[in-house]
Amino acid sequence: METTLRGVGVSHGVAIGEVRHMGTAVLEPPAKQIPAEEAEREQGRARQAVEAVAADLIARGNLAGGEAQAVLEAQAMMAQDPELMADVERRITVGSTAERGVYDAFAAYRALLAGAGEYLAGRVADLDDVRNRIVARLLGVPMPGVPDSDEPYVLIARDLAPADTALLDPALVLGFVTEEGGPTSHSAILARALGVPAVVAMPGAGELAEGIVVAVDGSTGEVFVEPSADKRASLEQAAAARKAALAASSGPGATSDGHKVPLLANVGGPADVPAAVEAGAEGVGLFRTEFLFLDDSQRAPSEEKQVEAYRKVLEAFPEGRVVVRVLDAGADKPLDFLTPGDEPNPALGVRGLRSLLDHPDVLRTQLTALAKAAEGLPVYLEVMAPMVADRIDAKAFADACREAGLQAKFGAMVEIPSAALRARSILQEVEFLSLGTNDLAQYTFAADRQVGAVSRLQDPWQPALLDLVAASAEAAKAEGKSCGVCGEAAADPLLACVLTGLGVTSLSMGAASIPYVRAALAKHTLAQCERAAAAARAADSAQEARVAAQAVLSGE
Repeated sequence: METTLRGVGVSHGVAIGEVRHMGTAVLEPPAKQIPAEEAEREQGRARQAVEAVAADLIARGNLAGGEAQAVLEAQAMMAQDPELMADVERRITVGSTAERGVYDAFAAYRALLAGAGEYLAGRVADLDDVRNRIVARLLGVPMPGVPDSDEPYVLIARDLAPADTALLDPALVLGFVTEEGGPTSHSAILARALGVPAVVAMPGAGELAEGIVVAVDGSTGEVFVEPSADKRASLEQAAAARKAALAASSGPGATSDGHKVPLLANVGGPADVPAAVEAGAEGVGLFRTEFLFLDDSQRAPSEEKQVEAYRKVLEAFPEGRVVVRVLDAGADKPLDFLTPGDEPNPALGVRGLRSLLDHPDVLRTQLTALAKAAEGLPVYLEVMAPMVADRIDAKAFADACREAGLQAKFGAMVEIPSAALRARSILQEVEFLSLGTNDLAQYTFAADRQVGAVSRLQDPWQPALLDLVAASAEAAKAEGKSCGVCGEAAADPLLACVLTGLGVTSLSMGAASIPYVRAALAKHTLAQCERAAAAARAADSAQEARVAAQAVLSGE
């Protein structure tokens, strides 16, 4: 009998197939004491396992490339965290085995952060995955992972670690559903990059029977269990219509009445450029430069290395717009040479621009490298700072850009509610705004991006978040300047129409989402988008906002 479950749709498309569950294993080692003379040997075992897991994660990242590479390299850094390793060795010294020392050290770290209400420095799924990989290696048991199957299937998991998501084979994994996670989790972002339909934060996912047929709608977040023939036909028809609309859509982003909305790509480095070019991106709206800094947590990359990497991206978009975000370190992306190690709550501490202003040499080197990389190229370079709180921050960044001799537009990211509320003040110092809706939602609703239990508050359709987007766009229009969106909200075709109606001037997203957004905009006039935006803001919940906007745009 057909039943319908609902989670959060995070990657477009429809997948219909049999359920296969992610393999699980008991990875809690026995608590037994070892004699003191074995402590040094056990400590050596622990260090070897940590290094082997870090090397495996880096190798997986090299194989996956693109955005996944930066994610997995960050996980490798987590495995090698010196404070965690020191705790492991201390526990072994007082009698724990290597595997028990690792297990307990990670558990203590996790509990400490959760108890302090912290935005976890190691994202929950990532932290648990690193622990499991180290313990599995020490126990000599296989890591639980993607099931073996000769036939395509829908993957069901409690959560998916980046190491698993990055190497999914789209030819076998038709789509996936997780019980935990959120719309801005690493797995959700990587699913969009792979083009695999996905639904996260769906209660009861683990109870779906092995082998049962489900239909996953990654756009609506619905999962149909044992769908009827009629339901399967309607979903397949809708998917075919969507595919036809994508094929018919090309060229610059614009509404049906010609209002231009440049569609840009979010990239993590040169490896992401080919997909962006193939999708018809009109430039880069968010060039995350963190990937360069993850190779070595002890020191920043040289100016020469930075120039080489930046120029590869800039050369790919001649006469296009490339918006570079300077290093965004801290919170979930700690770097030993830059971020404090003893903050009680790093997400609310010294991160983003704050870290760079505390280390002006790091900022100066990056800005100088960007200036050199752009020399002689016809690209329109724009550089923005993360985590800008007010006009003082904006001025400090603009001054640093000018001192470095950077010939580019300077901008500020709007990720903190104060920046949205005081956007006109900030725009006295910079030339554009870019809304990072992932962090803006997190800080607006006090809702950790990685905690499935608060996923409804991370929903970019929340009317309060739309109000902040509108405030920023209105301020930019009043100042005659631009205001784009580079958060995951831009990847939702329906929401992209609403953002356009709110006055946003450009949209940046993962390359795989660009054709969907282009097709959606081409179906509606600017006036329709404005009416949909007004209807969404008048709602009292994210779900009501989505339904209201859909009703306007479908002519109901």
